[in-house]
Amino acid sequence: MANPTTARRATYEDLLRVPEHLVAELIDGELFTTPRPATRHAYVTSGLTSGIYPPFHQGRGGPGGWWILIEPELHLADDVVVPDIAGWRRTRLAVMPDAPYLSTAPDWLCEVLSPSTERLDRALKLAVYAREHVGHLWLINPATRTLEVFRLESGRWALLATYAGDDAVRAEPFEAITLELGSLWLPQSSDQQ
Repeated sequence: MANPTTARRATYEDLLRVPEHLVAELIDGELFTTPRPATRHAYVTSGLTSGIYPPFHQGRGGPGGWWILIEPELHLADDVVVPDIAGWRRTRLAVMPDAPYLSTAPDWLCEVLSPSTERLDRALKLAVYAREHVGHLWLINPATRTLEVFRLESGRWALLATYAGDDAVRAEPFEAITLELGSLWLPQSSDQQ
């Protein structure tokens, strides 16, 4: 094992050399790679996006005023992260740039946890998101069928609520609508395959 004080810091060029079948992120000079999301993970991401995109991105059945993106590449200071879903208030990011990555921190992020990403998402990425003043963060765990809702307060994540199972959810910053949490989970028979 290399000595962390003498090991070479990974660069964006190192990240670009990672095979496309992996998700690559760069945090504090260390390159992290994880497999593409499994079906259960993708199902949650798709379901949540389909719930918030129409009312918040398009303004259909909700207040609008947001940009919502799946797996955007974010360059935040020297870190490169890829959250599962991110949202920017249009009052803060008036025009969505046509670019391979964004350097404006989102107002809201969602990470869908999996065994291969939970440690990275909770231990390292949350610190990056707090440093960059992301206002709200959701952590969804498909295995435990839970949603944790956080708000950044004085530079620290405050847990506002934990929802589980089939709860009907009104959660910041999307409390203008009710999300049926049960619609995010694969049916039980699919989980066992």
